[in-house]
Amino acid sequence: MTLTADSVREHLPAAFPPAGPDLLVALDIDGTLIDHEQRMTTAVREIVGALRDSGARVVLSTGRSVSAVVPILEELGLRHGWAVCSNGAVCLRLDPDLDGGYEISDVVTFDPEPALRLLREELPDGLFAVEDLGRGFKVSSPFPLGELSGEVTVVDFEELCAAPASRVTMRAPHLSAEDFHALVERVGLHGVSYAVGWTAWLDLAPDGVSKASALDMLRERTGVAAGATVAVGDGRNDVEMLRWAGLGVAMGGADDVTRAAADLVTGSVHEDGVVPVLQALLRT
Repeated sequence: MTLTADSVREHLPAAFPPAGPDLLVALDIDGTLIDHEQRMTTAVREIVGALRDSGARVVLSTGRSVSAVVPILEELGLRHGWAVCSNGAVCLRLDPDLDGGYEISDVVTFDPEPALRLLREELPDGLFAVEDLGRGFKVSSPFPLGELSGEVTVVDFEELCAAPASRVTMRAPHLSAEDFHALVERVGLHGVSYAVGWTAWLDLAPDGVSKASALDMLRERTGVAAGATVAVGDGRNDVEMLRWAGLGVAMGGADDVTRAAADLVTGSVHEDGVVPVLQALLRT
């Protein structure tokens, strides 16, 4: 059955606030707002804009780096508030009076060396990237064109290991999501959180850091009640966020693990599944 705005409203927590500053809505980007061809529909753009104009705190919450989030913020006209990047390791404060319209407000880092060396030992042909905060990435070898945003610099592997990092990415196109999960268990990574992407990626973040941990920090900072939160996402890196939210909604393209973490499942990104969810919030 297709999820409608009315059916979403039936699942909203008790005493749910109307759309406005007492409501925080966390939205994944890839597979939720835009499809895998990087396309956003007019319907999605308009409903996010309507929610923004209501005064609700619309927070993009993504594994993307800063440089890859900024164009989506601009497309959606999100100029005030906050954004969560790098799966929770980096937060932005949005303000049109700031240079570039934002500042990096919060960063959590970890020592990437132990994980990098363990992973390279297991997969010597893997491609490795360390986020170069606010600029782009340092990589062990070139990634396929268009997969990384910002300035991409090939460096020696030892340089990747040398400095604290907010995010480490490994690309191994011959591995499935299940292979990545098995790899992490096998090598016994410690002191990191991890998320498996849909494009044969493994993302590492500081231990205990996730989209949910960053969002909860922003929720407290903005004075939003725990039950007045909604999250929509489609991937394994959204699981904690969906469980955290007062109402967690998985996209129709999500796998079984991600769906199980959600309260509701909507249509896929190709069906504009996020639209009825946001419509429901505007009708409360």
